[in-house]
Amino acid sequence: MSTGILIVDDSPQIRNMIKLWIESETNFQVCGEAGDGVEGIQKALQLKPDLIVLDLFMPRLGGLETAKAIRSALPETPIILFTLYADSDVAERAREVGVNSVLSKMDQMDSLCSEVGRLVGVS
Repeated sequence: MSTGILIVDDSPQIRNMIKLWIESETNFQVCGEAGDGVEGIQKALQLKPDLIVLDLFMPRLGGLETAKAIRSALPETPIILFTLYADSDVAERAREVGVNSVLSKMDQMDSLCSEVGRLVGVS
């Protein structure tokens, strides 16, 4: 059953910005939010979202470790790493743990919405 998008970021302001942008620019709804990696894994397992938008640096458990845990439990769920630190090293490490796409928070939010649509097969 389709549930929407899970946003995992330690900044409430960033989570709100992503939620508002996704819900106004795509046909998706945000089904849940988490403020750290541990909570993100719990919410992912509970909600089984269509897609996860994940930050890199968070308290308790970072984005790469979170992505690895989510990928093993939900192997088909696309994961976007949305971070200020989107360099080639981060992108390579992210791919190794199963992240589908790495986007910089410095890019336009249009990039995130386009990638959400691409990964879930909806424009």
